[in-house]
Amino acid sequence: MDGVEGTGLTRRALLAGVGSTAVVAGLGACGARDTPKPTASPGPSSAGPGPSAGTPEAVLRRKIARMLVVGFRGARVGPDDWITHAIGDQGVGGVILFDRDQLTGGTRNITSPEQVTALVRALRGAAPGGRLIVSIDQEGGQVARLVPANGFPATRSQAQIGALDSPAATKAWAEGMARTLVGIGVNFDFTPVVDLAVNPTNPAIALLDRSFSANADVVVACATETIAAYRAAGVRTSIKHFPGFGSATGNTDFETVDVTGTWTRAELEPFRRLIAARTVDTVMVTHLLNRQLDPQRPTSLSRAVVTDLLRGELGWDGVVVTDDMQAVALTSRYGRDEALGLALDAGVDQLVYCNQAVYDPAVVPAIVDAVLGMVRAGRISEARLDRSVARIDALWPPG
Repeated sequence: MDGVEGTGLTRRALLAGVGSTAVVAGLGACGARDTPKPTASPGPSSAGPGPSAGTPEAVLRRKIARMLVVGFRGARVGPDDWITHAIGDQGVGGVILFDRDQLTGGTRNITSPEQVTALVRALRGAAPGGRLIVSIDQEGGQVARLVPANGFPATRSQAQIGALDSPAATKAWAEGMARTLVGIGVNFDFTPVVDLAVNPTNPAIALLDRSFSANADVVVACATETIAAYRAAGVRTSIKHFPGFGSATGNTDFETVDVTGTWTRAELEPFRRLIAARTVDTVMVTHLLNRQLDPQRPTSLSRAVVTDLLRGELGWDGVVVTDDMQAVALTSRYGRDEALGLALDAGVDQLVYCNQAVYDPAVVPAIVDAVLGMVRAGRISEARLDRSVARIDALWPPG
C-alpha cells in the first residue's frame, strides 16, 4: 500500500525511502516512539453483548466482518487477545502482517521465519475451519516486510525487474517471493504496483523503485508474469494503486495528495489491459484527489471512480479493496464512519484497517456496528453486502 513503516527514522527520511523496510503509498502512517511491543496487547473482544449465533443479526454481523482486513500488534497471539476474538467470534475476514509498528517504532508481527509461521498457524487456528485471509505488503526491494533483518532473503525491487524487461527473470523473481509467502502461510500479497513511473521524483513510487517502468508495455508484461507466478503458488494479489499514483508529488499516508493537474488517462492503461486480459485477482483503489474524475471526493470514496470508471468503463466485476482506511489523506478530511459509508457507497468490497496510524483494538466491532446501523437506516442493503462477500468468497472460498 502507500504507508511507510515506522523504523525510527525521521519522517523526511522515510518519505525519501531510506531504510530496508520502508513502505509507501497506503498501509499506515509514519511515526516512532517508545519501545518495541513484541507480544499481542489484550483488548476488548466486542463492543458489548452480541446477538446469539445463527440469528439474522449475527449472520449479518459476520458478513460485514468478512469484508474487513485488519492489522494488530503481537509477534504471537493467545486465546484472550482481541485479534483472536475478532477472527473466531466476530468472523473478521483477514489480517495484515507488518514487521514494524509505526507508532512505537518497534517490532510488530515478524521477527523470524519460525516465529511468523507459528503466528500465522495460531491465527488460522482461531478461524472456523482455518478460513482466514493472511495478507502482507511484499513488493520487493525497499517495500518489504520479510527482509534479511528478520531472516528472509533479500529481494530485488520492481524497478530493477522492469529494467531487465525479461519474462524469465520476472517469473523467477516472483516465484521466489511467492515461495517465501507460502512457506509462512500468507495467501494474499498487496502487489504488484502497476502505476506508471511518469514522475521520477514521486516520493511514494519512483523514488522507492516501486514501479516496473514508465512504459505501459513493460508494466503490463511484468505484472502479468508476477500475478501468474503468485497464482500458481496459491497466493492472491492486488494491482495498485487505482486509478494511478505515478504522477503524484506526495504520499497519502501523511497528507492529502492532489493529482488533478498531473494525472492523465494514460495511467489507466495498465489497469485496463490487465483487467481485459482477465489477469487480475483484486484491484486496490487509493485515496488520491483527482478532480478530473471526481470534483469532491478522493478516489477511494468516489462512486464515479469505483463504480462508473473501474466497474463500468474498465469492466471490473471482482474484488475492489481499499488502501488503508486510517491513512491521513482520509482521516484529515473525514470521520471514520463517514469515510466508511462513502467507501461502501462508492462500491468497494474489502476494507483495510492497518491499525498503524492509530491503534484501535475495538476496530472490528466498531466498524461492524457502524455498517449494521447503515443497513438498519436503509442506506446500504444486505444484498449489496452479499455481492461483496460473494466476490471475496470466490477468491478465498469457504471450506
